[in-house]
Amino acid sequence: MLTDDYEEFTEAQIKILKRYVTNTSSHVFVLRNLPEVIKGALFSRYSRSSLGLRSLLLKEFIANNEEAAFEAIVGPSSKNEEELQAHQAEAIKKAQAFYDRILDGYGDDSIGELGGAHLAIENISMIAAKLIEDQRIGGSPLEKSTRYIYFDQKVNGEYLFYREPILMTSAYRDSYIQTCNMLFDTYSRLIPPMTAIIEQRFPKDPSISKAAYTAALRAKVLDCLRGLLPAGTLTNMGIYGNGRFFEHLIHKLNCQNLAELQDIGKRSYQELAKVIPSFVRRSDPAHRTHQSYAQFSETMNSELKLIAEQHLDRCERSLQSGVRLVSHDPEAVTKVAAAMLFSNGNKGLPEIWNYCKTLSDEELARILDAGCNARENRRQKSPRALEHAEFTFEVVTDFGAYRDLHRHRILTQERQFLSCDYGFYTPPELQNTPYEEDYCHALNQAKEVFDVIAAELPEEAQYVVPMAYNIRWYFHVNLRALQWLCELRSSPAGHPSYRYIAQTMARQVCNTIPAFERFFKFVDYEGYELGRLDQEQRKVEKQQSLIQ
Repeated sequence: MLTDDYEEFTEAQIKILKRYVTNTSSHVFVLRNLPEVIKGALFSRYSRSSLGLRSLLLKEFIANNEEAAFEAIVGPSSKNEEELQAHQAEAIKKAQAFYDRILDGYGDDSIGELGGAHLAIENISMIAAKLIEDQRIGGSPLEKSTRYIYFDQKVNGEYLFYREPILMTSAYRDSYIQTCNMLFDTYSRLIPPMTAIIEQRFPKDPSISKAAYTAALRAKVLDCLRGLLPAGTLTNMGIYGNGRFFEHLIHKLNCQNLAELQDIGKRSYQELAKVIPSFVRRSDPAHRTHQSYAQFSETMNSELKLIAEQHLDRCERSLQSGVRLVSHDPEAVTKVAAAMLFSNGNKGLPEIWNYCKTLSDEELARILDAGCNARENRRQKSPRALEHAEFTFEVVTDFGAYRDLHRHRILTQERQFLSCDYGFYTPPELQNTPYEEDYCHALNQAKEVFDVIAAELPEEAQYVVPMAYNIRWYFHVNLRALQWLCELRSSPAGHPSYRYIAQTMARQVCNTIPAFERFFKFVDYEGYELGRLDQEQRKVEKQQSLIQ
């Protein structure tokens, strides 16, 4: 291990470095007070230099101030934030050739992962939010929640849903607007009576705080009614991502058919170019890289659509809803067992695999137990050996549940267009109440309008589909990622829809491969009436302890 004095700096250098690193002597430290372009270029250069990072910062950036414009980019600490940002933007523009040369000089797309940005995207549809979240690696998105926030507010007398440009200039304009308004009206109108019904069914326990009970009650009501919200409902997103993530995201957005997605791509590029220009410059629509990507995307999608039309008409169509395990590896147990043994010896994987095939069920069980017996909670992750078992599920459930599960990134998933073809979800709390008829009537009206629009504009028609309607998608997932998903999404605080999906996937794997049941010991198969109550109470108790 390196000692903490392998680099020596003068007092003057230490004084400079203290502004930009958390420690000037330890071999472990964090960068600070540096714009993303400098951090990214510094790490890029770092990979091919014999110098330590602090020495490199001093020698090639701070000392090379004329070309790197380091001082101008970092800016004097005396400036206020607004002045500093404007100052930095101008300095980065002047020094762009220097940073582009460093970043381009390594010929590796992973360099784009060395700088990042926080991007806010507001007032976009839930359809747009899902496409953005399709970019799984390199970005961390957060989206406005439908269970903690009421979505019936109006701005200038209008509900907040996306007015799609093609729909707004088509013969369907009025029916689209009227249907969305009707859905929001129904959602808003049912909040008070459903609150009263659920409050009556689950009266407050005197031992539970009022704040916790109120929060859990609100979540329960909004969970019941979110199915009325159309997919065009406006939401907000916050995303932290690296440059590589944002470059690919903008490429993809610019190649979409929907005008909303193209607009988000254009605006995202404009804003990110102000902060991490060197990392997103290739996604500029005028750049040759983007033009090549756009041509590839258009050609591939056109050919796939054409070939699908030739083949899919010959397939049977299932309208079955629910969760189906459609594929698994019959040798998954021996593969996982072999992978568990591999890192603890010096034998080849094929040889260990063949050896495990000769073992009895009891011997295999002892190997699998060694990899899971020590787990005390779901946050203690199983070994990577579990990734050698893979499963494919097809899921047909409501769009609301899809939105929740879609955020899991360590898997492969694809969805079909939103439609009203597979029926809709009616929450048990609404069933057999005076308000079930209102709920179902609103959803059936939306289907009538969707069917008319979809005949001519199938992609744009998605905006009017309420979240209660079922969507078809698939998961292709390894056992380790599935374990995490099922144990997390079956927790009591979760929405009943996705809790059911998580529980069902776990059950189907355990029934198909009983040896894997040991890996799902923290899946919660119970049902909970006021699911978030315990979590809200713990939050209140924690806040009170902090005050005390």
